[in-house]
Amino acid sequence: MAVNQDTYTANLASGYPGMIANGETSNRITRTCEDAGGIPFGAPVYRGSGDHGCTGTVGTAATFLGFSIAHEALALLTGQTADRYQQYDNVAILTQGVMWVTATGANVDGAAVTIGTGGGAADAIGDTAADATHIATGGWVFDDTTSATGLARIAKR
Repeated sequence: MAVNQDTYTANLASGYPGMIANGETSNRITRTCEDAGGIPFGAPVYRGSGDHGCTGTVGTAATFLGFSIAHEALALLTGQTADRYQQYDNVAILTQGVMWVTATGANVDGAAVTIGTGGGAADAIGDTAADATHIATGGWVFDDTTSATGLARIAKR
């Protein structure tokens, strides 16, 4: 009989982008992905051009909806990229709660979360409020202190 897995890591990963971090009260909405390239899990999501549509293309603070929730049951078809919603998929969006995201650079626990808007930094999530190329997310804060780019929990309570 073939061995499927014969080695195990000593420490499991804390989470992954788009994973709901705990059982706190949360609010979730669903919209249809308008982007041909899809929307990655744990990425900022903005109001789309169509009714009930959404996009991962950088928008403004006024069009920001929340962050995309990872969905482990999405089928991956040939030619598609894993860990993202594809065009026309129903995108689950967290508008309130606690989620794991890939944060850019060092961030401080309790600092306001901002989203990069310059130089193609669509998923640059950080606490750089003074940076002119970032927009505020309206109440989202870091739940972890990070020293470098990597996983961090963000919360809106």
